[in-house]
Amino acid sequence: MFYRTAESVSPKHPDKLCDRISDAILDAYLAKDPNARVAAETCGGHGVVFVTGEITSTADDVDIPAIVRRIAGDNIEVHTKIVKQSPEIAQGVDTGGAGDQGIMIGYACDETDELLPREEILARRLNQFIYEKYPYDGKTQVTIAPDGSIDSIVASFQNVPKDELETVVHEFIENQKLNGKLELHINPAGDWNQGGFDADTGLTGRKLIVDNYGPRVAIGGGCYSGKDPSKVDRSAAYMARKIAVDYLRKRQAHEVLVRLAYAIGYAEPLEKTVIVDGKPEEITGYDLTPNGIIKYLNLKRPIYEKTAEYGHYGEGFDWDK
Repeated sequence: MFYRTAESVSPKHPDKLCDRISDAILDAYLAKDPNARVAAETCGGHGVVFVTGEITSTADDVDIPAIVRRIAGDNIEVHTKIVKQSPEIAQGVDTGGAGDQGIMIGYACDETDELLPREEILARRLNQFIYEKYPYDGKTQVTIAPDGSIDSIVASFQNVPKDELETVVHEFIENQKLNGKLELHINPAGDWNQGGFDADTGLTGRKLIVDNYGPRVAIGGGCYSGKDPSKVDRSAAYMARKIAVDYLRKRQAHEVLVRLAYAIGYAEPLEKTVIVDGKPEEITGYDLTPNGIIKYLNLKRPIYEKTAEYGHYGEGFDWDK
């Protein structure tokens, strides 16, 4: 056992604003056209948001500027540049193949009820605890010592004086019955009132470790937000998590890691490995084609904006169960 650290960012963090906008756009299209092909990327900051990407859909009345302003504020200037999906990509997806190449990682462990690493869950739950009282831009971080106790906690939140924020953190510590060194770093650079797009720029897919399992677990590298489920870097990653959860429970294991790999235009995975408590084997019993995954997890629904808030795992989604 060694020191383990994870962080979480609030839904008002500029990168999370971009993730949420991209997934809200996806949801808007799927609500009208479940077969929509969507790849929406958002960049925002300092009063301006730019949305670009490839969308092919029968829905032609999605109001992207309205979606942006609902999430980022009424006074945002919005620019869009949307084109249809490349026909060369579409020809591989139309036949049931993967929308891209890539490696997707699934993970589950028995450290928490959410089947995620403890440091990841504590950082996230602290962030959520603060955000319920102060819904602003913010970050949290938790470091666990080798003996399992809490070594340090970091919390930086917009519009919250240090003494107030420290009181909330102590309340969380008491509620969670945490013990250890508990070195606190509360607004360590000083109190701050300028946050979100006023303070910094954001970009879709820039918080991938937060979106996944925390820094303890390697990831394939693909962004999720703004992508419809024909993109296996999203759908196959969700399936990998589901398989990891299934194997953890069936084998009564402590830790399960799943690896899937795909080639663009090809339906079957090139790799389908599960590692149960350090022992690898081939995955069996699942349809791992893109269409099989989409059907099994019912992924053509407008369910994605919520996934962009605090991470794609451990929040009660179907692939967590």
